[in-house]
Amino acid sequence: MTKHIFVTGGVVSSLGKGLTSASVGMLLERRGLRVRMQKLDPYINVDPGTMSPYQHGEVYVLDDGSETDLDLGHYERFTNSPLTRDANYTTGQIYMSVIDKERRGEFLGKTVQVIPHITNEIKSVIHKLASEDVDVVITEIGGTVGDIESLPFLEAIRQFALDIGKENCLYIHLTLVPYLKAAGELKTKPTQHSVGQLRQIGIQPDFLICRTERAISREDREKMALFCNVPLDAVIEERDKDFSIYEVPLSLVDNRLDELIIKRLRLPSRSLHLDDWHELLHRLRNPEHEIGIAVVGKYAEHFDAYKSIYESLDHAGVKHRVQIRIGRIHSEAVEKEGPARLLSGYDGILVPGGFGERGIEGKVDAIRFARERQIPFLGICLGMQCAVIEFARNVANLRGAHSTEFQKDTEHPVICLLDEQRNITRKGGTMRLGAQAAKLDPASISAKCYGTDSISERHRHRYEFNNFYRQQLADQGMLFAGLSPDSSLVEIIELPNHPWFVAVQFHPEFKSKITRPQALFAGFIGAAVDRHLKLRERPAQPDAS
Repeated sequence: MTKHIFVTGGVVSSLGKGLTSASVGMLLERRGLRVRMQKLDPYINVDPGTMSPYQHGEVYVLDDGSETDLDLGHYERFTNSPLTRDANYTTGQIYMSVIDKERRGEFLGKTVQVIPHITNEIKSVIHKLASEDVDVVITEIGGTVGDIESLPFLEAIRQFALDIGKENCLYIHLTLVPYLKAAGELKTKPTQHSVGQLRQIGIQPDFLICRTERAISREDREKMALFCNVPLDAVIEERDKDFSIYEVPLSLVDNRLDELIIKRLRLPSRSLHLDDWHELLHRLRNPEHEIGIAVVGKYAEHFDAYKSIYESLDHAGVKHRVQIRIGRIHSEAVEKEGPARLLSGYDGILVPGGFGERGIEGKVDAIRFARERQIPFLGICLGMQCAVIEFARNVANLRGAHSTEFQKDTEHPVICLLDEQRNITRKGGTMRLGAQAAKLDPASISAKCYGTDSISERHRHRYEFNNFYRQQLADQGMLFAGLSPDSSLVEIIELPNHPWFVAVQFHPEFKSKITRPQALFAGFIGAAVDRHLKLRERPAQPDAS
């Protein structure tokens, strides 16, 4: 029978439930178990696709086109669990499904209530991941204990243990143990209160994972074990990781969490293999060089908005044994201060995706700077569209070239709305989404990076390159290095007369792992390293005096 692990959080949000869940999944996989990952989000939005990056962070896209929570990125980066739309549900989706059933008359005139109808629906989506070829399903409950919107999910997972037997599921509660500088001590009371609320609901945690800045004394662990009704060895310390998030699994292993889970759920015990993980962390800790990469975006001040991009850069850095120093440059600042002042000194420039007109000209200026200064450049989604705009204006002399997303009456609409998008009025889940195939020019940089001329990458966009201008820009030196299988859509552009200039319509960052860096990110960082080493070896210029 498939076993179930539920991960809840208490005291405050942003404690790292997603990272912890992913780390547990990775450790169980490394013990030979077949794992599936899932997140249940309490917000009422049907999916994150229409939510602001300032509120939600990046929207993570799966192969099947689902727009999901960014924690699913952690799941894919740490585990091999196949993720589909069944891996992420929100309150909005749950209620929409129940209301649709009520409208179809499936409840036979009964009064539709949170219990049992909503909780039954929640349990049904958890059951979807359980099958004969799955050993463990790990389900993360978004939000924190005490949130009104979380209550139906907590009630559902309470009932779940009764349905399948308590021996077949366990609860992990992630909580904060804060250090009060004025008192000079760690405080366990917030954890006690959080677990107390959970127990009032009817859930007794099997494990406490305690986020903390400082080591937790045995006395404090004994206090939490006593007041929270868990064994002492089930109080797991998870110290803040200043170096890398990829240390989290090793921290859990040090506390024997994987062993304890296997024992508690009576799972088959196999040896844990982490030699390659230790080697990757060794490479992270011992880089041969440091390079600087400028990420020029409109959400530069909000780390989570480009989380997968930053992770992908680090993955490529590990491959090349370099430390990546990321400069988060706001594109509006480039407009005001100029690219030379903000971008000089970087070994590579990356322009990510986004929506809306704000900061567009700063992105265009940054791309021109990369092109003219021969700095390795990677453009992603809107970053590719801005690269087309820049090239059209400044190389092909198409004055005022723009995207119809930002200037509907532009004289040269080099970027325009996808044909399939023209009659769409509903915003949620209606973009070109998910895995799409592309064929590559065998002579392109991209084909060299991938090692093949046929790829599949994930998309999330409404606008595309305007084919009316394809020949005109090709005549000026732009290479259309990647096209859709029917050649109707431009997926990758390159500039062959540049050391490394690649821009893509898709999101390569969604397929990168520390154990398998994404091909274009690896190529981009490789080019940045080459530039860094060449500049370092260049002889100093003599003093003009």
